[in-house]
Amino acid sequence: MTSFPDLDATAIADLVTRREASAVEVVGAALDQLTEVDGCLRAFQEVWPERAMESAREVDRAVARGDRLRMAGVPIGVKAWQRGEAPQTRRLRHAGCVVLGLTSVPLPTRDWQTWGITDRGLTLNPWRLDRTPGGSSAGSGAAVASGVVPLATGSDGAGSLRIPAAWCGAIGLKPTNHTKALAVDGAIVRTSRDALLHASVLNGSELENGHGPVRAAWSSTLGFATVDPEQAGIARAAAERLRVARVIDWCDHPVVLADPEPAWRAASNGRRHPARQTNDDALAEVFRFADLLCTPTTPIAPHGHEGPGDAFAVALTWAFNLSGHPALSAPAGLAADGTPVGLQIVAAHGREGLLLRIARELEDVSGFGTVQPPRRP
Repeated sequence: MTSFPDLDATAIADLVTRREASAVEVVGAALDQLTEVDGCLRAFQEVWPERAMESAREVDRAVARGDRLRMAGVPIGVKAWQRGEAPQTRRLRHAGCVVLGLTSVPLPTRDWQTWGITDRGLTLNPWRLDRTPGGSSAGSGAAVASGVVPLATGSDGAGSLRIPAAWCGAIGLKPTNHTKALAVDGAIVRTSRDALLHASVLNGSELENGHGPVRAAWSSTLGFATVDPEQAGIARAAAERLRVARVIDWCDHPVVLADPEPAWRAASNGRRHPARQTNDDALAEVFRFADLLCTPTTPIAPHGHEGPGDAFAVALTWAFNLSGHPALSAPAGLAADGTPVGLQIVAAHGREGLLLRIARELEDVSGFGTVQPPRRP
């Protein structure tokens, strides 16, 4: 018997398209998994079982008619801040996805956003229940990591996809964003091929990913951040696997940015800070020498539910919301406390396809994409 919660979106869509499984079966299994784990994890703010099953029946009817749906029967969660028919949700539903409900986000009144909450309490990290899953796409990260859905939508204005992806052992891609908008829509997924499928559906075309080895620069701190040595070491070891596999070659070009905090806060209020241009110039120089820039995704491990203290979880991510560069977090390994660590990979504008190819290569050499957290009652 097929265990649908163990499958990624690509495998589910293939089964449903070939009518070897029905969307009703898949969505029913996803709702069962949600019932089993979400009383503990609280990844969903709202669940719509009747609506989801009716959508699944519509997908099965469309498949029977011969309609081509690239994501037929794939159950997904939608970030609560994207309630309603947001453009991303419309495209995914048009491709055959079935929305189970809304995933949790933080309250807007808190200074830190690396958590999520429901009316039943805080959202928990499936890897360690005493830790946060990250945010603001908190519930989306927990829902994917716990096997409820293979894909959940989110948005990234300072790291809100990449941080929960890193802390939940998943993949999160922030696409290229325009310089006037800090936030951009995306998704958290379990596998690199699902990230490619999602990006292709949203773009309406396949992404170019190139071939052959690429040059990469490494920076543990981007020149300003305070980073836990274990986070840096695990992320660097993952990147070194790509070097050993002859996927990337290192270049020694230094990466020194100004702390982007004042520039990000100015931009969020419609103003421009001099540090933004300083960093734009520095990154332009980096990408004249390198195809990729690799860093840890976060400077710290997932923190407890009381908050991150003085640490900035966004220290290594929000510079790229300002610069617009596409950035992806991929699983790098597990820390000594049992929590996942992310490797952040950044590319030149418009080169999302290259990031997804490198994420696939990292899966191949590390095998970490097959590791799942403990099942929760």
